[in-house]
Amino acid sequence: MNKGLDIDMLRAFLACHAAAYGNSKFVFDSLSSPEELNAAADTGLRWLRTQSVEPGWEAADRALEWLSAPDHHLILLHQRGYPSQLGASSAPPLLLFVDGDPKCLCEPQLAVVGSRQATPNGMDIARNFAQLLAALGVVVTSGLARGIDGAAHRGALAGSGKTIAVLGCAIDYIYPRQHRDLAAEITKSGALVSEFPFGVAPLPANFPRRNRIISGLAVGTLVVEAALRSGSLSTAIHALEQGREVFAVPGSIQSPLSKGSHALIKQGAKLVEDIADIVDEIPEFKARLHARKAGISARDSSAQLGQVDQQFLRACGWDLFTADDIVLRSRLTVQEVSSMLLALELAGIIQVQGTGSYLRIR
Repeated sequence: MNKGLDIDMLRAFLACHAAAYGNSKFVFDSLSSPEELNAAADTGLRWLRTQSVEPGWEAADRALEWLSAPDHHLILLHQRGYPSQLGASSAPPLLLFVDGDPKCLCEPQLAVVGSRQATPNGMDIARNFAQLLAALGVVVTSGLARGIDGAAHRGALAGSGKTIAVLGCAIDYIYPRQHRDLAAEITKSGALVSEFPFGVAPLPANFPRRNRIISGLAVGTLVVEAALRSGSLSTAIHALEQGREVFAVPGSIQSPLSKGSHALIKQGAKLVEDIADIVDEIPEFKARLHARKAGISARDSSAQLGQVDQQFLRACGWDLFTADDIVLRSRLTVQEVSSMLLALELAGIIQVQGTGSYLRIR
């Protein structure tokens, strides 16, 4: 938050925002300076009087108390620090409450979303992709929901990366409750984000609004398991409208959780089988991969491969193999195998052959 803002005017602005939230008439074109914020607060108070609506002083006071704590931030539209990717999207939020590191909102991101009733295989896929993206320095953005969202956040954390959770409620209301510990972990390197005034509960109508922020922050959206009518498809549709890339993981034609992904693929979303399918479509991600490969010296490679058990290399063999093959041969987890395969690829020991296959070259 800009410490130069007048606290009384900020309180008045937040009270107006809370009282008139969701009203399309309550719109400000710019909030890039304290003077514009002051003018917005004054305009907002006068507008509320014409509507016979009381300002949301209680919500404003709760917000100011929350903002007084470390690592709690408020970013206003058009101010320095507002993520440009989101600002360029349609209907960007007027303000963002951020718990954690606000800088990560401006870093390259990929949204990973999917069903709350995800299958174990779907959750493994989401964790795997998120972990690989994190290893490339890509921030993983999702919605903190059960199922695919939670798996994506955990995958990014397992890859020692950053992840952003966009909430469908006020920033001080963690939903679902079982993800409170996960939310706390996210704030250590990434961020929780909300546009909602204090006091707003996780109502069903909030989540479609939340989804436009998830897709708006990211350069692309990956859908892993989604029914035909789902929030995940809502996020993908927002991404398409915002001119962003959309990716989808195919599944069984008999599973209702594949119907949404297959519908997206029919409409032009890229079918994804491995991380290369995403990296190849986004130049910035491809550049990061090439930089990582070029930056690993022989000494770095030796140090990295020193952590890879020789049994793992023997499991790779010299013929074409898949990650699933190595899981069966080594009895390691999908996450462990994915991490080791990425290390071997970056070190030039194996090459991706497409269709999810690898080949050991030295």
